[in-house]
Formats: sequence, structure tokens, C-alpha cells
Amino acid sequence: MKIYTKTGDDGNTSLYGGVRTGKDDLRVEAYGTVDELNSAVGVILSQLRKNDGAGPGSDLTRIQHHLFRLGAELADPKGKAKSRKIGQGEIEGLETAIDGYEENLPALTQFILPGGSPAASSAHKARSVARRAERVCVNLARRDEISPHIIVYLNRLSDFLFVLARAINREEGVEDTPWDAEV
Repeated sequence: MKIYTKTGDDGNTSLYGGVRTGKDDLRVEAYGTVDELNSAVGVILSQLRKNDGAGPGSDLTRIQHHLFRLGAELADPKGKAKSRKIGQGEIEGLETAIDGYEENLPALTQFILPGGSPAASSAHKARSVARRAERVCVNLARRDEISPHIIVYLNRLSDFLFVLARAINREEGVEDTPWDAEV
């Protein structure tokens, strides 16, 4: 089977169920941004110094699976797919992970600049992609019906990625850089 189908050469694509729409459709933008986010999470995984399948590596792999499901849900405008949806359990899982990482971090008393080690910098970049995915989904929700869990999950994921960046920097002995409003 060839990877190219040529069916999108005219600027259209198929959603789940065969409905054709423009590649610039807001729904396509939403699941495309989630796909970009999933790739950004993969970059973090590739940069972790210690990726033994536990801790951040395990969390990030689980998140990648969630993002695939979330993207599939966005590509299914009629909600006909039988695949499992993102729900409260996945959101609570992110909250539990955030709380776990925060237990080992100093209290945040000022804004920090995105950066640090390569993996932490990638986590900050993924956080900004998560925020964009959230904005696109909020926009889509104004036009079409989507599960509110999608927006909450993306919001919580951006929080998770911020805390993860701090945790990675701490693990790797890299100090976060405080924002200096006078610079």
C-alpha cells in the first residue's frame, strides 16, 4: 500500500466517516495542531537523559497515546467512532502527575524563562504548542460540538509540561532562569 493517495491534492481531506472538507477547515487545524503537539512530546522523549520507561518517559508515552485518541476524536465530527474518548480519568491522571512532580520542586515565586536543558526546553516548546491547540479547540467549540474534556485536557497538559520542564531541569542540575522585567 502506498503512503500517498493523491486524494488531497485539491486541498481537501477526509474526516472520519468519509466527509470531505478543506485542509484549512478549523477542525483539521485542531487535530493537526494536536498532531504537532504529539510530535513535540516525542522530541522530549528522545531527549530525556534517563528514559527507563518510568517517571517522565512513562508519563509522556501515555500522553502520546492520549493525544492520538484526542486527535481521532476531533477528526470525528459526528462522534461515530467506537474508540475511547478523552475523559475525566485522563485529566485526573495529569493532575496527579503534576502534583507528584511539584512535590520535589521549590515553590515558584516569579516567572521563569522557557529554557534550560534540551529536554526541558523541548517541554517548554511543547507547552506552547499545547496552548495553541487549546486555543484552536476553543475556537472550534464555538462553531461545532466537541467534548469539553478535550479543552480541559489540553489546558491541564500545558500545566503538566511546564512542571515537567522544571522537574527535568532540576533532575539535570540546570537552574531555571527567572524573568527580569527590567531587562
